[in-house]
Amino acid sequence: MQEQDRKTRLRLLSAAARLFAERGFAKVTVRDICKRAHANVAAVNYHFHGKLGLYHEVLQLAIRTMQETTTAAYETGKGKPPEQQLAAYVRVFLQRVVGERHHDGWIHQLMMRELSDPTPALEMVLDQVIRPRMAYLCHIISKLLDAPVDAEPVARCAMSVHAQCVALINPFAGKLSHAFERTPEALDAMAEHIVRFSVAGVREVGRGELSEPGVPSRSREAPAS
Repeated sequence: MQEQDRKTRLRLLSAAARLFAERGFAKVTVRDICKRAHANVAAVNYHFHGKLGLYHEVLQLAIRTMQETTTAAYETGKGKPPEQQLAAYVRVFLQRVVGERHHDGWIHQLMMRELSDPTPALEMVLDQVIRPRMAYLCHIISKLLDAPVDAEPVARCAMSVHAQCVALINPFAGKLSHAFERTPEALDAMAEHIVRFSVAGVREVGRGELSEPGVPSRSREAPAS
């Protein structure tokens, strides 16, 4: 690919990513994208075979970035006790997704658009990002609870932890309290709080829901025959 074509392609991707995040797939036209990218209207067809092809390429950019976050959380906590794995997950998420130096805010906005007005590409995001990320979080929680990874309390606890992290992405969070600032120091303090709060909550769930008759735990499971 010639250098000029490569630069045009990158401009189209950058412009499309932000327009799709701002308005959603259906409300963005090829002309809108080309105008913002300072490109000829035929450039989208030339590089991406149409608006849908460009949208899929933008989603793949978002997916790769989100996968990198999950991988970084896994590698940071690898081989550590579950409490430290949870701390690594939360800290990496806040640093990479919420931090003030984070330049990929369009990704979360795009995902919110996709969830509220889904396209056929939503399943791709679920399969490649959301389900693997939640599976890893459930794996950590299951060890904290000493329960099977598919136990309902595990899924509920994992959703609770994830919700605390995602809540801080909201741009209004910083207007509620100085505790929601996006400085590295504030995010480290918030990560520590989320972990301490979550571990206490998970342990309470273990004493409550998992102590009820009929709810299995690893220690109560019968050995394989």
